[in-house]
Amino acid sequence: MSDSVPEAGVREETVDPGVDAPVEPEYDPSAPAPLNVPRTPTGNADVDAALERLGDADHLATDGHVEVYEDVHRALRDALTALDARPGPPAPTRHPTTAPQ
Repeated sequence: MSDSVPEAGVREETVDPGVDAPVEPEYDPSAPAPLNVPRTPTGNADVDAALERLGDADHLATDGHVEVYEDVHRALRDALTALDARPGPPAPTRHPTTAPQ
């Protein structure tokens, strides 16, 4: 008998890895990955929209984070500025018959 002949009833299978083989994604520790940090709504639509934008950085490489962070910073600064621009209660006025002392 020869060593190259398979035993009776045993069939050798050849598998072509390029055909019908499931493709396993390779783990790349340097690839972008979501941080899954929960964002609690603030009740201010402008602030909530800016904070939601932070999620866009989850799928970007590190060099793309700067643009997102600057955009969020600008939006938060604008939201704070808008709070200052809203009219508040009227300032107290002096009674016309009262003379300053």
